Amino acid sequence: MSTPPAHLVIIGAGIQGASVAYFTSKLSPSTRITVVESNPKIAAHASGKGGGFLARSWGDGSVTQELHHRSFDLHKELAAEWKLKSYRKLPVLSVQPGSKKFKKTKSTPNWLDGFGGSTSSMGDGSDTAQVTPFEFTSEALLRSNASVLTSSTVSSISTSSSGDEVTSVELTSGDSIECDSVVVCAGPWSCLASTWFPTINLPMVGIKSTSIVWPRRPESDGVALFCGEDDEFNTHLEVYPRPNGEIYCCGVGGSNYVQDSDLKDYLYLDATTCNAQPSRVEAAKRSMHKMSQTYKSAFPEGPETTQACMRPCPPDALPIISTVPGYKNAFINAGHNCWGILWAPISGQILSEMIVEGRSSVNIEAFDVRRFGVREVQNRQGGRGRKKGSEQVGEQW
Repeated sequence: MSTPPAHLVIIGAGIQGASVAYFTSKLSPSTRITVVESNPKIAAHASGKGGGFLARSWGDGSVTQELHHRSFDLHKELAAEWKLKSYRKLPVLSVQPGSKKFKKTKSTPNWLDGFGGSTSSMGDGSDTAQVTPFEFTSEALLRSNASVLTSSTVSSISTSSSGDEVTSVELTSGDSIECDSVVVCAGPWSCLASTWFPTINLPMVGIKSTSIVWPRRPESDGVALFCGEDDEFNTHLEVYPRPNGEIYCCGVGGSNYVQDSDLKDYLYLDATTCNAQPSRVEAAKRSMHKMSQTYKSAFPEGPETTQACMRPCPPDALPIISTVPGYKNAFINAGHNCWGILWAPISGQILSEMIVEGRSSVNIEAFDVRRFGVREVQNRQGGRGRKKGSEQVGEQW
């Protein structure tokens, strides 16, 4: 649509919905924005529990290269403008499992003083960085001046008599929100859109993974670790020290695949029901203690926070950034998998352009939801992990 909407409704108060709200408010200040969130607070799922790792060049040579480049740059710009405390450049180290005492080098952090295998640099921080997703999401929503309706779950969409234009969003409470544009940004539960819009197929798997956060230790060096698969603990840790002294760990293994049939029944939509696996928490603790005698001594009981969330992943592991076919004013922004935090700013900017101006400054043909309407969808288990170019690194399941 080429005329800015008077009232935009965004379904989902995670980092994707927040980014759409922010960039739309900048492009069309007159548009009233309402964000609808099922949980009592914003960023209740992956946007509040993700690691926040950012990498500019790790998508080079793929259809997501422009998303990587432009969004990495936007993160840097917004962090400076918003004065985000959690954003910083972050060197990255590859660490293989083993039983030898780590050798101290210029690239190894001061807390990597336990036992393991070889180490090698994956980046000096020139094109890798981090941000804590909750801080970004909160700031984006605040600056968008959007109205946020928490504890509000969408049940259906109402359309005009012609059936090609959304007129309101219906809630399970019985309330109705009139609007003239809607964007679905509901993470793995975005698959519900296929029940709201009969023109689309929207296959989605929710990858439910455990993560942990260690207590604050301000003197810990800021170097991220991508660890190889460790048969001793069945982990492949990703370790992200944060500017506030915390260390976040994911890649603890044992992730569960939640199929879209269960997601459509709202499984785990209530964030309080999406909990960590105790066995994986214990494995992550033991793996970290082996690598870091410092953390074993300082925190023998283990992490301060244990949690779980779900990554939204379509069958081809590509995001869905798209209009809804057959509707003049409906859009989808979901399925960003392990790069959801990185790609949020550019995805929000793209959606704002589509909503307000009817165009996109980025070629998003590969991310169109129509790709699922012309082929049979199968539940594929491969190709869902993080990559640096064509090399699979970090969390793979």
